[in-house]
Amino acid sequence: MAQTFDVCIRGAGIVGRTLALLLARERLRVALVAPAQTRPTRKDVRAYALNASSRAVLQSLRCWPDEQDATPVTGMQVFGDLDGQVQFDAASQDVEALAWIVDVPALEQRLAEAVRYQPQVEIVAEPVEAALTAVCEGRASSTRSEFGVHFSVTPYPQHAIATRLQCELPHGGMARQWFTPEGILAFLPMGGPDGREVAVVWSLEQSLVPEWLDCEEDRFTTRLQAISQDALGRLELVAERASWPLQQAAADRWCGPQLPRNLSGSAQSWVLAGDAAHNVHPLAGQGLNLGLGDVQALARILQERDYWRSPADLKLLRQYERERKAALAPMGLAMDGLQQLFARPEVSLQMLRNWGMKGFERSGPLKSWMAKQAMGLL
Repeated sequence: MAQTFDVCIRGAGIVGRTLALLLARERLRVALVAPAQTRPTRKDVRAYALNASSRAVLQSLRCWPDEQDATPVTGMQVFGDLDGQVQFDAASQDVEALAWIVDVPALEQRLAEAVRYQPQVEIVAEPVEAALTAVCEGRASSTRSEFGVHFSVTPYPQHAIATRLQCELPHGGMARQWFTPEGILAFLPMGGPDGREVAVVWSLEQSLVPEWLDCEEDRFTTRLQAISQDALGRLELVAERASWPLQQAAADRWCGPQLPRNLSGSAQSWVLAGDAAHNVHPLAGQGLNLGLGDVQALARILQERDYWRSPADLKLLRQYERERKAALAPMGLAMDGLQQLFARPEVSLQMLRNWGMKGFERSGPLKSWMAKQAMGLL
């Protein structure tokens, strides 16, 4: 007899696999669409800043990486393009860490192993029929278009360059970010609390990307050393450079019915999560946190449903959509506003934003509230 599934998840990245494990824990039968893996042609240089909420859910699934691959951020320094500066530290917030910088390949491996040993999850090569189809394919999702969803994209004039650096000085668990007229440079600590490696995310004007993506290594590291004001001493490139365009985007609908119904006449629905539903600027490192927040909310709502309700029940899915859109709105507006503010080169705006940074540094309760928002504690 053909296998029946409650949920078919399209997209086997971090968000899709986390959702599969959360739903399997609630005894739902899950099909995870994962094409056969091919050997990567280059090292994955991505790293994510995960907050306490994301860490808790991954720990509950026993998928949290080892300390060397999940470095606690005990402090953060943000420098303006004049003399504005903002600092955060874990001790003043009475927390273990502000965030954890997680190596993407290490996290993906942990999730893949957990899925492999979860009997409620079956890996499939192609989409299969299920009461609910969850789309977790990322921002380039093709399934989203199949369901007639309009994905409103606002491209930014910047691209991100990512790589890894080995530093002369230890990072001390400090994340650092520099806002300059040229772009936004972030150094994210890796390799454990005493490490000397940082993940780099450099957002800069699209026209400048080819020059810095392909230039000689010494010229690249010399430029980053100058922008970072020698904060970590001499820098050495230890990975290839990768680049991608930046955008803000949102789907107009996050759920809906699948038509026509299946042969038995049972209702089927679809739902979006993660980058398939929304994109934000990476300057605060909240993209994956928002995606993991999506799947936590969806799994909780399905777990709390009345016994007679199907996972395809649109009332439940619309509850999820309302909840997550409300959570996303302030973060999206804040990230877009900061990007727009720091992308402008006018001297008057430089003075205004640096004045604002100084005021924010002294704001007390507002600064504490923003820190707790970013940490996922509110």
